[in-house]
Amino acid sequence: MNILFLSRWYPYPCDNGAKLRVYNLIRALAVNHSVDLISFADEPIEGERLKAMQELCRRVGTARYQSFQPRRVFALLALFSPTPRAFVDTYRQEIAELVISFCRKAAYDVVIASELDMARYALLTKGPVRVLEEIQVGEYVEALRHAESTFSGVRRRLTWWKLAGYLRRLMNEFDAATVVSSLERAHLARAGIPVERVQIIPNGVDMRKVRPSVQPQPDTLIYSGSLTYSANLDAVVFFLREIFPQIRAHQPRVTLTVTGRLDGVDLAKLPNLPGVIFTGHLADVAPAIAGSWLSVVPLRQGGGTRLKVLESLSLGTPVVSTPKGVEGLDLIPNEDVLVAEDPSQFAAAVIRVLKDSRLRSKLSQAGKQQVARLYDWEKIGDDFCRFLEVLVAGRNDALRPDFSKTEKVYRHVIDPS
Repeated sequence: MNILFLSRWYPYPCDNGAKLRVYNLIRALAVNHSVDLISFADEPIEGERLKAMQELCRRVGTARYQSFQPRRVFALLALFSPTPRAFVDTYRQEIAELVISFCRKAAYDVVIASELDMARYALLTKGPVRVLEEIQVGEYVEALRHAESTFSGVRRRLTWWKLAGYLRRLMNEFDAATVVSSLERAHLARAGIPVERVQIIPNGVDMRKVRPSVQPQPDTLIYSGSLTYSANLDAVVFFLREIFPQIRAHQPRVTLTVTGRLDGVDLAKLPNLPGVIFTGHLADVAPAIAGSWLSVVPLRQGGGTRLKVLESLSLGTPVVSTPKGVEGLDLIPNEDVLVAEDPSQFAAAVIRVLKDSRLRSKLSQAGKQQVARLYDWEKIGDDFCRFLEVLVAGRNDALRPDFSKTEKVYRHVIDPS
């Protein structure tokens, strides 16, 4: 197949979850198919960054991304548009021109719009199967549930109403869509968005990657995630204020390492506690995770699925998480991970793992096996390829596959034969 992949994120280097997903899907597609990439980028792409994607893609085109500014003219005018303001304000003619140019040079079988930002550009194509990849609405649903005032509730409800209407219209223009979990698909269904052609393609980890040979150090905790993302910042503040002091009271030597970008984050406003280390961005976070006794995931916000959980488990590092932190993941509490509802339960679970070497070993082995079985990018990539092949075959036969009636859809893709 000839595939045009439209990405909100330039995939390399893979330094956030969205880039990891795009890179691994393209890598899987490139094994047997021709892939062209058009992507937003935060800076000019050259050197190693360009070469890395040229090794996978036949053509690569990029344009500078301009973040959403609510007070910009287009954003204000979009208050009266049926399209959500962020997608109107961040629309760039440079990307549209690249799409038109690429389509003049190649006949595509499939066009993939990765994330909602890229949907409007996919509509410029005529003829290919259109796939809206990785719809995520969980954050909007969460924001609506946790509105802090009547005014905030009304504003968020209007935002959700507008987004849901936009998605319903988009689904009439796309042959299929993907989400990362059954929970995300359920959010779409409750909003009246058709899910018959929505396929679950989960996030994963690369189990083929060489694992660091690092010996875990006693009494070490880690949280991996950029604090520039509000959900991560909330999780760390919550952990430092409500949970870490309880752990230190029982285990005075325990330390917490927080990895990830800190750009614009005022650390002086975070609780100043002994035993806490902020590393900033690490080019490779795997050695830090593998060298820790335990990964803590005290998330209370956000949508999608947690790559930090999957990465920790793939490295054999046990995880203690809130329910939100493992939301959408097929993991068994008390077998693959420990899940705690409130600060006291969370602290108790962490202390239990720190003190019990047998429990650490059990969680390490079980979590790693479950991730290898369900969340290996090699398997997920194969399923994604088959998913697209089914769609193209269905288009040729004038049929649209229905993915809504299968549980764990990503493991039971319909066979076109």
